[in-house]
Amino acid sequence: MLIIDNLHASVGDKPILKGLTLSVPAGEIHAIMGPNGAGKSTLSNVLGGKPGYEVTEGSVTFRGEDLLALEPHERAAKGLFLGFQYPVEIPGVSNVQFLREALNAQRKARGEEPLSGGEFLKLAKDKAGLLKMDMDMLKRQVNVGFSGGEKKRAEMVQMGILDPAFAVLDETDSGLDIDALRIVGAGINAIMRSPDKAVLLITHYQRLLDVVKPDKVSILAGGRIVETGGPELALRLEAEGYDAVMA
Repeated sequence: MLIIDNLHASVGDKPILKGLTLSVPAGEIHAIMGPNGAGKSTLSNVLGGKPGYEVTEGSVTFRGEDLLALEPHERAAKGLFLGFQYPVEIPGVSNVQFLREALNAQRKARGEEPLSGGEFLKLAKDKAGLLKMDMDMLKRQVNVGFSGGEKKRAEMVQMGILDPAFAVLDETDSGLDIDALRIVGAGINAIMRSPDKAVLLITHYQRLLDVVKPDKVSILAGGRIVETGGPELALRLEAEGYDAVMA
């Protein structure tokens, strides 16, 4: 579903990704781990199309298309979802308004009919229930006054409503307490664990992987994938640290 080949990317004049190669087929949850500054967030931002990141070499193919040739909204309409490490606040815009507009914009791009207000509210209520989020929270302004855990749960509700084919989740466990971590992890499983979907899950810690249970784990260091293995690789990293495992 996603094929990254020899990807090089820079921020300003500083090279960050230095020949990253990775393939994530449909049906797979693939965890990316690595030390600070390795390029994990740069990878997610490049895949999402964030301005300021220059791809200097390599390719990214998503569902048979050149992902790098698409604008961010086109990537979203094709089925790519990016979960942020630090979800932003959007004052003056309610979650319900934001999510309905986003969903119907994607449906229009795919040639589908927009959802009515009633249809959308039913869908939103169902997806909010998966993340144990009250509908009153979705009526509030996007992330304004939300705790870290509430922001991440709201983002997972957004993922459920948009129903992407591929999700890039950048440190979704950041800022979550134990209960919120379990809820968010269960939400990822319920929304994205499917033979026709896939996830690239960026994390520092084993605790999220205990809930989500990835199929594969890769170590990103120095802008490249240096090792790939099964879930046991994450357990080794937790026990021994990056230096010992990579040595």
